Amino acid sequence: MQTDSPDYQYKMHTPLPDYIVIEGPIGVGKSSLARRLANDFDSELVLEEVDENPFLEQFYQRPREAALSTQLFFLMHRTRQIQQLRQGSIFSQSKIADYLIEKDQLFAQVTLTPTEYDLYLQVYEHMIVDAPRPDLVVYLQAPVPILIERIRKRGRSFERFIESNYLEQLNEAYADFFYHYNDTPLLIVNASDIDFINNERDYEQLKAQIVNTRSGRHYFNPLSFVS
Repeated sequence: MQTDSPDYQYKMHTPLPDYIVIEGPIGVGKSSLARRLANDFDSELVLEEVDENPFLEQFYQRPREAALSTQLFFLMHRTRQIQQLRQGSIFSQSKIADYLIEKDQLFAQVTLTPTEYDLYLQVYEHMIVDAPRPDLVVYLQAPVPILIERIRKRGRSFERFIESNYLEQLNEAYADFFYHYNDTPLLIVNASDIDFINNERDYEQLKAQIVNTRSGRHYFNPLSFVS
């Protein structure tokens, strides 16, 4: 893809959809991509702020002891954000989020025992609110070795305990979830070989694809540009 082509430059003047969600497993780069897009398009940024969860480090060290408290904290935090999102006008400013509220159950299914999950569902059903429907969901995919390398590079101390088996389970859960997902337009991106954080051309080609995806289900296997 030639980023300096007239067609490419023309497409980049296309406005961003009003509400975009970037999704994918831990370490794939969803929050970083959401930040870049929000900055470029002067959009409101909605992040789940994992650093605020006081149970997360304990969960990564001893999953069985802290899984339920970790998940319930995330559920409450995400529900509050969705309520705030609903209270404002979805059309007042474009919005970019780094999660779907539906993914809360995805993580719960992976981390909780059947008894804990039953309890979680009771809380979920009382707390959950109807989230605004995204105009586009971007699902970033990458294999576990790449996720582990990216997690290592960003250097969060509590993430050093993340195990590859847990990431493998999440990857499988995400793949199954989006295989059946048809609620909104969906762009599935192979993010294995691109660096949309540090490589400007990688980022620009991905941004062009996002801006110009408005309906249906699409698969994007981008070329990687050497810096």
